[in-house]
Amino acid sequence: MPNAILDPTGRLAVADVSAAGGMLSPRPADLRGLRVGLLDNTKHNAMLLLTELGRLLTDEHGAQGVSIVETKKSFSVPIDGEIVARYREACDVVVTGVGDCGSCSAAAVADGINFERAGIPAAVVLTDAFLTTGKTMAQVQGAPDYEWITTAHPMAVLDEEQVKERARQLLPEVVASLTAGAAR
Repeated sequence: MPNAILDPTGRLAVADVSAAGGMLSPRPADLRGLRVGLLDNTKHNAMLLLTELGRLLTDEHGAQGVSIVETKKSFSVPIDGEIVARYREACDVVVTGVGDCGSCSAAAVADGINFERAGIPAAVVLTDAFLTTGKTMAQVQGAPDYEWITTAHPMAVLDEEQVKERARQLLPEVVASLTAGAAR
């Protein structure tokens, strides 16, 4: 990750812009036989959504299974190198979210970029109320073109069946985000 210095005027100084770009890690052609990692950011309904997406990726898209599931200590702090290393060892692709507040959306985007820089294709889910927050974090991280999956806000108020239906609706975008067929 580049050394970024936040300037109160809103400008960004990046020590190594060439390494910072919005580069995605290489995408597999499909998910058959791949290990899926899930990173829960502690927000209400995030784990349920991720678990359902993991099940759908396995049952319908041939993923080998969910090989690692962790819950972040804090939804507002981006993951560290230790977590990235565990995921790099345990999975081939990762799904994380749900960004449904300002700080958790920013951290979710930073998490996705951190996974990508480590060579792990990542699908990040944010609610539509926090697109500006996500864009700002992508710029701060030196990846202004980084993309994520957007879903309707709010997620926290949905019941279990509604969350499962939301996962079903998001599935095509998650698959496209993680595979070479992605229009990103």
